[in-house]
Amino acid sequence: MSATGAATALEEHPEGDHAPTGGGPRPDPPSPARSLAALGAVVAALVALAFLTGTTDVAFIVVCIVVMVMVHELGHLLAAKRGGMKVTEYFLGFGPRLWSFRRGETEYGIKAFPLGGYVKIPGMTNLEEVDPADEPRTYRQQPFHARMLVAVAGSAMHFLMAFVLLWALLAFVGLPDANQTQIQGFAPVAGGTSPAAAAGLRVGDVLVSVDGTPIGGDTGALTRMIQSHAGRPLAVVVERAGRRQTVDVTPVDGRTAHEPGVVPPPGSAPFGIIGVSLGSPTVRSNPLHAVGSGLVDLGRFTWSTVSSVGGLFAPSAIAARFHQVASAQAASAASRNGTRVESIVGAVATGGQAVHAGIGDTLLFLISVNLFLGVFNMFPMLPLDGGHVLIAVYEKARSRGRSVLYHADVAKLMPFTWLMLAFLGVLFGTSLLNDLLHPMANPFR
Repeated sequence: MSATGAATALEEHPEGDHAPTGGGPRPDPPSPARSLAALGAVVAALVALAFLTGTTDVAFIVVCIVVMVMVHELGHLLAAKRGGMKVTEYFLGFGPRLWSFRRGETEYGIKAFPLGGYVKIPGMTNLEEVDPADEPRTYRQQPFHARMLVAVAGSAMHFLMAFVLLWALLAFVGLPDANQTQIQGFAPVAGGTSPAAAAGLRVGDVLVSVDGTPIGGDTGALTRMIQSHAGRPLAVVVERAGRRQTVDVTPVDGRTAHEPGVVPPPGSAPFGIIGVSLGSPTVRSNPLHAVGSGLVDLGRFTWSTVSSVGGLFAPSAIAARFHQVASAQAASAASRNGTRVESIVGAVATGGQAVHAGIGDTLLFLISVNLFLGVFNMFPMLPLDGGHVLIAVYEKARSRGRSVLYHADVAKLMPFTWLMLAFLGVLFGTSLLNDLLHPMANPFR
């Protein structure tokens, strides 16, 4: 039904599953139990291979992306069944069947090439030939609200997944609070103890003020104050375990605190150091409060994603992607400024790095992927879901005052559909070449 599966319900799937391919009798398919056992063996072998090659991080991301795609298609499936439409297939992958089973009129299963997923709903457009007995239950014969629900259900599932992941991040993992500064470690000075640690500061202390000056998230002001007080004590107020404490810390002169054999420049001015590494504390929200803040953050992240997706279609962006393929420097610059588009290969690699970095970065990565897929699929052009939304709206407008539902002639839209497919091919090809030729540096270091 959607672009996530690299196929849409506009397509027939000519694998020959329901018709004989030769003159002789068709061989009986293997039993469901035998097919399931074979599938289980393949999955077990892939899991073992991931462990042996040390690629479990990447394997986890691949599984997550597969789940995202199939939940997207599940949205279409549930919406179609709720609208009384006939759904004949719900599959992961394309090509020959590996395993399937039937429940009612729908066949569920897995095919050989896991390049996406699809839901087969007869009669998505006026171009598709359908058995007259099934015509009343086709997509095209349903009322406007039912067709709209099917069209938007896939992207809606992405937004729902993004919200659930964001809520879990806020409630159970937490995000760095850029408005606070926390001591996250100590650095020895000239091989000795850190002056901050010796004075009684601890890892996890949140800095409130220094000599009466509020710190907040301004580490620059803190650094300047420490550097200007070499040899003079500073009253540092910290928050520890919910209580405020004052600790007197005396910065040592950085000119005399160098490692042995390192001579400071002649005439250099004194500067203070206390031997700490700073960062932002991680803050969790109350699970109930995280619902509201998650909705606000989801709206903010979605708008940012809309802007990014819109930029993909700009002629300058298309030219830039070709330039990035030809120039490692241009690819690196695009990575730094956040304008680089990753292929599925690059996204899986980045996702694996996120898993290695921690649960917080992993959740943020999965949230961003869901939002990108949800927004991108709503672009109003076939074969994306947004194209079906546009057609439904157009048909609704043209049906006003008519006794018979108006059906748009999708054949007239095919040149634009082929243009969109060409754009998707260029987007996929340039991003894949970019990822293969100029792998992106780990953004989680």
